[in-house]
Amino acid sequence: MPPLYIVEQGAKVHQEGRRLVVKKDAEELSSAPLVSVSEVVLMGNIGLTTPVIKLLLAENIDVVFLTEDGDYCGRLTGQATPHVLLRRKQYECQTDAGFGLTMAQRMVQGKLANARVLLQRHNRERNDVVIGQAVDALAQAIARTERTTQLNALNGVEGAATAAYFGAWKRLLKPDWRFEKRLRRPPPDPINVLLSFGYTLLARTAYGAVEAAGLDPYAGFLHAVEYNRPSLALDLMEEFRAVVDGVVLWCVNSGQVAPEEFTPGDAARPIIMGVKAKRTFILAYERRMDETILHPRLNERLSVRRCIQAQARGVVDCIQRRAPDYAPMYFR
Repeated sequence: MPPLYIVEQGAKVHQEGRRLVVKKDAEELSSAPLVSVSEVVLMGNIGLTTPVIKLLLAENIDVVFLTEDGDYCGRLTGQATPHVLLRRKQYECQTDAGFGLTMAQRMVQGKLANARVLLQRHNRERNDVVIGQAVDALAQAIARTERTTQLNALNGVEGAATAAYFGAWKRLLKPDWRFEKRLRRPPPDPINVLLSFGYTLLARTAYGAVEAAGLDPYAGFLHAVEYNRPSLALDLMEEFRAVVDGVVLWCVNSGQVAPEEFTPGDAARPIIMGVKAKRTFILAYERRMDETILHPRLNERLSVRRCIQAQARGVVDCIQRRAPDYAPMYFR
């Protein structure tokens, strides 16, 4: 089931029987039967009536709160899952430096390998020399991850490889889109806005998968544990970042999202994405999440969303066996 996204500022979600109805100024904007909603995602100034809150809690349907730009704020969820023993093992593994480093290495390898595949796929007919050099650089970086002995060194390898990747990735964009490099605080151009927005959606999807598997989303291996940072969810999303990168390319190069749908803002928000662009991107992202691909470890065709869930269960398996032989998700 897909999430229910609400982006209209000033809207409010009401309950009518077993349906969620979105209204603004007494006008009905949309509605959805409760049975078809996996979670509710509110973007910006959007309200929920008390009956809706109680209904969603009773039905174990999470509510995710994002800013208007898509930055994560928090989530409303029901009762905690009874996974005390699993989470105790998770915390023990998380404090084991050797276990954590090996898990982090596997996750970075998955991220860089999938980034490399995306460049290779788009460069088959272009034969762009710069993109070819980045493909080689990513292969070398993947090999170097195995030789890292500290998390800081691994982060350095990942950072350099990611910079090389985006240096080539930008060459896949049509000329009317300006993008120099990946910047996120704050994103200074429409492409960076789209990337940040997409990664926020992906992090939300990964968070749900981690939580459904019974793990603590805040105790990760690659990302440092900090207050209010869902480190494990961020870990899990790394190998799927190329999915978002591909959605961004499709949206802008196909003309589904146009440069004029972004307007100048202030210092805190230099570029503001319009509602139409948000809706278009969300639809493209959800379509991609529902596409089926071959999961290499399970040798079964699953939607991308279910692949993320399968990877979360793979983390559980590593923790249960206390063996950090995590198998990342590789795209072909």
